[in-house]
Amino acid sequence: MTTTEARTDLGDTPGVRARPAFLLLGGVQMTLIFTLASLAVPLPRIGAAFRLDRAELILLSAAYGLTFAGLLLLGGRLADRFGGRRTLTVGLLVFGAASFAAPLAPGYEALLAARFGQGVGAALVAPAAMALLRALFPEPAAYGRAMATWGGLSVLGATAGNLLSGVIAAVSSWRGTFAVPVAVTLAALLLAPGLLPTTSPGPGRPLRQPDASRSPDRPGTGRPLRHPGGASRSLHRSGTGRSLDLPGALLATAGITLASYGLVLTDAHPWASAPVLVPLSTGLVLLAAFGAVERRTADPLLPPDFLRDGRRALGLAAIGLTAAGTATVFVLLSLALQRQRGWSALLTSAAFVPFAVALLGAGRLAGPLIGRYGPGRVTGAGLGTAAAGLGLLAATGFETSVPYAYGLLPGLLLLPAGGALSFAGAAVLATRGVPAHHAGLAGGVLNTAMELGPTVVFAALLTLGGDAVSLAAAAALFAALAAVTVLAPLMNRTTRAHRANRAG
Repeated sequence: MTTTEARTDLGDTPGVRARPAFLLLGGVQMTLIFTLASLAVPLPRIGAAFRLDRAELILLSAAYGLTFAGLLLLGGRLADRFGGRRTLTVGLLVFGAASFAAPLAPGYEALLAARFGQGVGAALVAPAAMALLRALFPEPAAYGRAMATWGGLSVLGATAGNLLSGVIAAVSSWRGTFAVPVAVTLAALLLAPGLLPTTSPGPGRPLRQPDASRSPDRPGTGRPLRHPGGASRSLHRSGTGRSLDLPGALLATAGITLASYGLVLTDAHPWASAPVLVPLSTGLVLLAAFGAVERRTADPLLPPDFLRDGRRALGLAAIGLTAAGTATVFVLLSLALQRQRGWSALLTSAAFVPFAVALLGAGRLAGPLIGRYGPGRVTGAGLGTAAAGLGLLAATGFETSVPYAYGLLPGLLLLPAGGALSFAGAAVLATRGVPAHHAGLAGGVLNTAMELGPTVVFAALLTLGGDAVSLAAAAALFAALAAVTVLAPLMNRTTRAHRANRAG
């Protein structure tokens, strides 16, 4: 899927050209995920250049994602509080400065600091971009079509990161991979004033689809965010004048970062070791404290009701799992192709070209399919297709005696095709019914799921044994969530019909 697929019928905001603005925001979002994946292939070269051990390589690889995921909720609140364009600009300045410093790093410590800095900037940019997206497309139908396209940009960015980083590293140096985020940041800073609205949407009604009484899985339907026991003040308060909820922000940032760091270290240390248990357990305690604080705060960083919508929970789970499956395949196959088959970084990147082609083809179909069948069914179909691809890769992908055309290619076509559909449908499920003044929050939560999914699932899969076993387990998870996504609306309709019969 490409940003050029933003349809001309998405609608325009007065004084703002929606299509060019969408292209700009989509390009920025792709670059954020490109940066996350860009060190995967050249990481061995970096390790050789700086003489890094395994633990240092793991931390370098994870540094960007740690600060990115840890600060996303705060970034969402800042976007809702101070406006999307202002937060986007500050984030781009931080992200761009860190990206410029990274290739100039004389040693490991400087490069690590730059990667942490990139994550800080990205955590401001990602939710701000989604807040601006909501302002650009205020009508529910146009916003739904935009989100269907937006949902596939991240997996496309990850694919581009793996492909281009290998090419760049082969023809020049790993330092050249940072030219992409620097160039995109400069372009975005120059174009933003003329393309993006100056303010994010203020208080408004939740996004509603026509005839909200219809099935939530049918196209063109949806429910507003529900507030059990009456309207929640925290869910209807406008962005202006809102508190930052600093206690919640500190607890969430520290908890997510420490827990993620502990999980990342499971690749180098046993689960029961102090390097894993100390940060992991501390992070979980802080996240529990965050939940307790949010329930008692008048204007919480993450309103408890926000995650109680079943469709939103399914959408976020699908986003996290799809991101995890894609990242797992990239990491395991990239290492296997170079270590077991002796392929170069350039040839390893070339092996994923069919992956990108299938991703683009499925991305073009995602929007129309969602419009016809609904986001739930498309998400379920995508998860099922991806499960088949993962199963094939688990069965033959690591057999060096099996040719690429038979052992790898079928799985590398099915996985991205399903992933594109899953991401697109899940993005619509995760953001449908969100009030306009919580667009930044929605962006923060969606991107948090995208970042935490690979960290949590990948760490768990690695404990199962070999690479093939890990992919087989991932396939089973995809298939199970696909079944839940497809069956949940049917069960809900059956339950409602039963209650109606009893009431009658």
